[in-house]
Amino acid sequence: MIHNRNFYFKLSLLSLCMMLSLSFAFAQKQPIRATDMMKMVSASSLEISPDGNKALMVVGTNVQDDKKEWVYSNNLWMLDLAGETAPKQLTYGIRGDGSPSWSPDGNHIAFSREGAIWILPASGGEAWEFLERAGGAKWSPDGTKMLFSKGSSIYEIDGKPTWDIERPGREWGDEPNYRDKNANTKDITAKPDGNLQEVRAWLAKNNNEKNPRVINRLNFLGERDLSPDLTVSHLYVIDVQIGAEPRQLTNGFQSYGGATWSPDGKSILCNSIESTENPDRERDSDIYKIDVASGNTSLFLNWEGYSVGGTNFSPDGKTVLFSASPLDDPGFGYRKLATIPAAGGTPKWLTENIDTSLGSGTWSEDGKYIYFSTGEKGANPLFRIPAAGGSAETLIGYPYGIRDFALSGNKIVYGMTKVENPWEIYVSDLNGKNQKQLTELNEGWLSERIVQTPKEFWVDSKKDGLKIHYWVVEPVNKKEGVKYPTILNMHGGPSAMWGPGEVSMWMEFQLMTSWGYGLVYGNPRGSSGYGYDFQKANYQDWGDGPTADLMTALDKAAADHSWIDTDQYFLTGGSYAGYLTAWIITQEHRFKAAAAQRGVYDLAFFFGEGNAWRLVPNHFGGYPWEEDIRKIMDAQSPTTFADQIETPLLIIHSDLDLRTGVRQSELLYKSLKVLEKPVEYVRYPDEGHELSRSGNINRKLDRLMRIIEFFERYVTHPEPAPAASSN
Repeated sequence: MIHNRNFYFKLSLLSLCMMLSLSFAFAQKQPIRATDMMKMVSASSLEISPDGNKALMVVGTNVQDDKKEWVYSNNLWMLDLAGETAPKQLTYGIRGDGSPSWSPDGNHIAFSREGAIWILPASGGEAWEFLERAGGAKWSPDGTKMLFSKGSSIYEIDGKPTWDIERPGREWGDEPNYRDKNANTKDITAKPDGNLQEVRAWLAKNNNEKNPRVINRLNFLGERDLSPDLTVSHLYVIDVQIGAEPRQLTNGFQSYGGATWSPDGKSILCNSIESTENPDRERDSDIYKIDVASGNTSLFLNWEGYSVGGTNFSPDGKTVLFSASPLDDPGFGYRKLATIPAAGGTPKWLTENIDTSLGSGTWSEDGKYIYFSTGEKGANPLFRIPAAGGSAETLIGYPYGIRDFALSGNKIVYGMTKVENPWEIYVSDLNGKNQKQLTELNEGWLSERIVQTPKEFWVDSKKDGLKIHYWVVEPVNKKEGVKYPTILNMHGGPSAMWGPGEVSMWMEFQLMTSWGYGLVYGNPRGSSGYGYDFQKANYQDWGDGPTADLMTALDKAAADHSWIDTDQYFLTGGSYAGYLTAWIITQEHRFKAAAAQRGVYDLAFFFGEGNAWRLVPNHFGGYPWEEDIRKIMDAQSPTTFADQIETPLLIIHSDLDLRTGVRQSELLYKSLKVLEKPVEYVRYPDEGHELSRSGNINRKLDRLMRIIEFFERYVTHPEPAPAASSN
């Protein structure tokens, strides 16, 4: 009896010590810090081995180079799906490795590196470059061949000029070029003071050297630079052996992509369109079939009223899964999944009753189910649907975000975002059950940090009663009875969607709360994930409707949370939400300060300057020269009401942002400066629209802290911000 008492006494003492230890450990946790951004790790491009025991992944890290500057690095890693051994790194150094693919026998791995295809022994060893200037490597089912793609300007073949050859596409005729006007130049002297043919030859030579760049095409804006030349992409196949020469499968001035092998290796399906007009004006896509032996290419599926592609053969090769998007509702038409017999026939809808836009689907190994993920109500759930038709079943749902997944046998491997951890890899059975975490990519540094959890709410918009989904996040170390400044952070798109399953804003949200701010974010009308009607509810209404939705959510959040200081609201957003930030402060004066990032502020101007210009006709129903449409656009442009802005505004844009166009921010800034309004303008060199997601790491950090610093000029904290006072 005494022995037992001593045992229980010791056990109780041990339990108490453990509790105290845990309490001490929790007390030592610190708020998220800005430099924690460098510690975040991602994993993507999951590929399960043919034997189903291992999986490849691309791990993305932030590392310092020889100059001690922070840069991105992507390396290949291998996972043991049983979870018995630690993940193994396969490639090293500061790399841009990606798109790994197992050979069918599991002995080799093909992957992309610096615009080339490399091969690595799966058992270990040095990788070697297999094909230069190539991408999209896909092993044939028997592993003896490799399918790949290669792209080039229509004015070049393998880097050599083609402006002296007769080529298809000239019949488009609506966009002539100096090089077309002088097709045969071999025997003509190129000089500026010669006859007209010689002048044209000289101009064509300068143009071909891109000095200057002559622009005749419609889509001449890339992401960070001009894109004056049309490009085509063709498919090739090569035997996987030393010294083999590739064989071109497709030809002509028509691009082919999204290729996939049939299970028997005899044919290939791909996406393409035979353009009857300039490809920049073409919005359609068909499915083509290629006979590998002969190279004969034929039209497999043209579905009237739909753009089709994304093909995927069933395991038995008898059925083809594909995606289809309606052509009659650009900007809003949802992409659905359908099937068709591999021998040809009538397409059959699979997901016509699912009211969200879907990506590609993946067959189960037995061919009975199709697995897919889609954004839905603040999450990115994983679903499956019977291949024969029926209702979709949610396997992993709210509040998680499935970033990537792969299937093999009785396993699903997937990357998942949780509020408590932005990115880890898991494995489960085919029902999404018996989940097991395989990685600890972010577990280490997060164990020392305080992570805030959002609370979910719904509210009826004061505009028309539309139900709006939103979340509220408390500031770190919130105290009862104390009021805190609160940021309304808004998403772009406008058809994006935020929620607990969103990874791109994870760090920004956590950092803002660590600086003592509460946070409100939500999905106003126009957001994806809530059905077609909700997404199209912002048609010809970019300003008033979404503003009413978000102001309703903010007011309800304040009514339900006494800690929100209604006299200290702050506002920010990027891209479309940069527009919305500027719009809101022309209509509302309740915000202490605002930060508008990479936005558009004059909608007619946006049509001419941004490469996302199709948002104008798609969302407003026409063009600036149409009087009725111009009135709508001007009435919803923040610059129209620049004189009504009183809120101190930080305007952020990047020098090379061609998606929204940097002149937009110059126009708004100059307008406010002339009006002597409180405004500051920040421009980032060498960056495009993706600065906050994939820009230079130091500039990413600068952007985030510059927003917080700007807000700090106008805020009165009830106490020192935790992140500001931590060591």
